[in-house]
Amino acid sequence: MSGALGPPATSVLTAGTPDGPETVEALTPERTRSYRRRRNRGSRQRDLTLLLMGAPALVALLVFNYLPMAGIVLAFKNYNTYDGVLHSPWVGLQNFHFLFSNGDALRVTRNTVVMNSLFIVANLVISIGLALLLNEIRDRAPWLGKIYQSAMFLPFVLSYVVITNFALTFLNADTGIVNHLLRHFGASGVDWYNAPNWWPLVLTVVEVWKSVGFWVIVYLAGIISISPEYYEAASIDGASRWQQIRQITLPLLVPLIVINVLLSLSHIFNADFGLFFQVTQNSTTLYPTTDVIDTYVYRSLTSIGDVGMAAAAGLYQSFVGFVLVVTANWLVRRRGTDALF
Repeated sequence: MSGALGPPATSVLTAGTPDGPETVEALTPERTRSYRRRRNRGSRQRDLTLLLMGAPALVALLVFNYLPMAGIVLAFKNYNTYDGVLHSPWVGLQNFHFLFSNGDALRVTRNTVVMNSLFIVANLVISIGLALLLNEIRDRAPWLGKIYQSAMFLPFVLSYVVITNFALTFLNADTGIVNHLLRHFGASGVDWYNAPNWWPLVLTVVEVWKSVGFWVIVYLAGIISISPEYYEAASIDGASRWQQIRQITLPLLVPLIVINVLLSLSHIFNADFGLFFQVTQNSTTLYPTTDVIDTYVYRSLTSIGDVGMAAAAGLYQSFVGFVLVVTANWLVRRRGTDALF
């Protein structure tokens, strides 16, 4: 009789352990509780190991990204050095009111968004096109592909101090290469550093020249990771190379493109200070098209010395950028495409 042999056995269980699946037959309640304790202990040890491995990165993230957020309070104070952060007078939204009432906020916001939008679109189109061309060259002449790839990546490691001298070599009103070419073909030269309407184009060219090599490598890695079986099947069906790019390569690159665009949108309110300050040589006549939030904050600190308004501009920049990337991610997720989060 089963009752004389002890507590009734449970049904056949199939369970798992941290080290893999385990089949346990006829576990008694005591053995079941013991097994669950061992499993929970193993899970805690595994989680503790992972937490310790990630601890240095979490500490760095906390120290350099979250602790400085306490400085947000400066946006609501009339900061002065004598009173310090804690005792400076509270002014509420006065810094924001001054920022938006003088028209500077609208100008620097427009310039920041328009210029970064141009950069995102230009980098996306040109880098994907170059990655496709580089992939074709890599298949036919690998050594030539490596030369092209290295040549495109080289500007990415150059500082804007060096690039500023390159730009001056091309754009100097008297000795610049561009004006020499214009005069050679009968056109009049341009005083580039006093012609703000040309600078959206100039800065886009400079930014793409510097950054496109990095993005080409990213998209080329995405293309290489596509299984060659897709292309072999398409070739058997008679698809041309262009049809393979349109029907296989580009659709399979969409998740990578979406992630990169979302990451770029998250920085659309963060202009590259070196590009807008160094390359333009901080020319005041170019401010109508080249003055962005970062250069405005820098001038507020160094020229005006208004820490409160600079903090207000920085908070405005961060908040709108955060809202923008969350909205873009929500729109992408609604379309059923791979979203960032």
